[in-house]
Amino acid sequence: MRVDLSSLPIDPAERPSMEYYHVNQRDEIRRAYLQKGPFQPQNYKFPQSAFGGKQRRFNISWFDDNKYWLEYSIKENAAFCLCCYLFKSDIPNQGGSDHFVKCGFKAWNRKSGLDDHRAGNPHIIAVQKCQNLMNQRQSITTAFEKQTTLQEKEYCIRLNASIDCVRFLLRQGLAFRGHDETDDSDNKGNFLELLQWLADRCDVVDRVVLKNAPKNTQLKCSDIQKDIVHACSDATINVIMEDLGKDFFAIFVDESRDISCKEQLALVLRFVNKKGEVVERFIGLRHVSDTSALTLKATIYDMLSKWNLSNTSIRGQGYDGASNMSGAFNGLKTLIMNEAKFAYFIHCFAHQLQLALVFVAKNHTKVNDFFDAVSRLLNIIGSSYKRRDNLRIKQANKVMEALVKGELESGTGLNQEVGIKRPSDTRWGSHFSSLLNIKNIYSSICEVLEDLGRDNSDRDRKAEAIRILRLLKSFDFVFCLHLMVDILGVTNHLNTTLQRKDQDIVNVMNQVSSSKRAIQEIRDVGWEPLLGNVTLFCDKHDVRIVDMEDE
Repeated sequence: MRVDLSSLPIDPAERPSMEYYHVNQRDEIRRAYLQKGPFQPQNYKFPQSAFGGKQRRFNISWFDDNKYWLEYSIKENAAFCLCCYLFKSDIPNQGGSDHFVKCGFKAWNRKSGLDDHRAGNPHIIAVQKCQNLMNQRQSITTAFEKQTTLQEKEYCIRLNASIDCVRFLLRQGLAFRGHDETDDSDNKGNFLELLQWLADRCDVVDRVVLKNAPKNTQLKCSDIQKDIVHACSDATINVIMEDLGKDFFAIFVDESRDISCKEQLALVLRFVNKKGEVVERFIGLRHVSDTSALTLKATIYDMLSKWNLSNTSIRGQGYDGASNMSGAFNGLKTLIMNEAKFAYFIHCFAHQLQLALVFVAKNHTKVNDFFDAVSRLLNIIGSSYKRRDNLRIKQANKVMEALVKGELESGTGLNQEVGIKRPSDTRWGSHFSSLLNIKNIYSSICEVLEDLGRDNSDRDRKAEAIRILRLLKSFDFVFCLHLMVDILGVTNHLNTTLQRKDQDIVNVMNQVSSSKRAIQEIRDVGWEPLLGNVTLFCDKHDVRIVDMEDE
């Protein structure tokens, strides 16, 4: 409950500790006490006390020496410090200053006690905090630097320039520092380059302000950039919430690991906006301590409550097929449906397709062995930065040679750097892109394995590399590689179709039928083209071709 400032106790001995008051009203109470000033009775007959056989009492002249902080309690006949009382809880390791806050100072025969307290570091800090509280020019909103009208104008120019840069990078989907957000240099990065470009096109005064500003007010710090990004995010989500209003909505949730291997949960709302259009809007990303259904549910509800959305307004759920998401008893969808009965769950169609394909493919022994070899290949190359860099260099050299010979065309978007990707059973199209990359950089991968097979420093890795290279150089591996690329190429097109926002169930069923016909065509007339492609690939990469006429 709020405290009536007009009824605050006057006598220092009758005041409760500042920790008694609510944290949101403490500064208001402190300001009220400082405006009234310390309690210093002037026309009061101070009582005497015996010290060393003599009667002594508080000397009223001490008020003149300590006008700002010294006060007297009539109830306890003791001296107190107003500043230390107001900020005692905010200053650690106060030592003797507690004496002037709790029981009071009564040694009237020793004026040096007042001087010692005034010179103490805790008291000096408390006085400074009082002065800062009463000086609005030093409040948190203006404490960046000493403010003058000109400096405030210059700061606004720098801030607006930084906001313009952040807004442009966000709209274009560009990184702030370098291409991968890892460059912390003050001389590189999209943000600083854009800020310099903006400064060069401002008028003379603004350009001088931007270039000659002190380093601590140039707003280049990544923390400031993140604050501006969060402000943009909050403003964007506020517009989304206005568009949603109090209507019903569906939630899409997915989780993945970031580059630091921390689990992140992404939340998307699907609803009908005020124009009658079905829209999907991303509203948040949150780190989660674990991926249990209870934790995910609590995180989702917390994100919804932040924007005043009720869980009872959920009318749909869309997740992947993981057990913690779609479990019939303790899955996330079940926990939410227990509280929102109409929040019907839809298993993502693209995930269903991917899981079905992986299950059927791996149910075949030869294909399962093939994917096992791919997994071992990715483990031995992907686990080492040195081997990945070696693969990247070898492939770049081959592309340069092919360009010189005219075997490849050059142009925008062509001959992009290709690496190896680890497939995931629940990630759309990951198997297709992984196998396609292996096929495209097959020769470079073999060379990296050959180099590792000649390295005597790690015998275990050497033996594993020789075994995997023997598998890669076999006709079986090349045949399965081409076969799966052809089949997954058809289903990858269906995967992409399922993810289009403008797609409806009728078009999806037509695409499913088309994909079935394409696979059936591969089965009926695809043998000769497949065998021809495999033979050409084996000739190019010195792989022994199996004689089909042999028994």
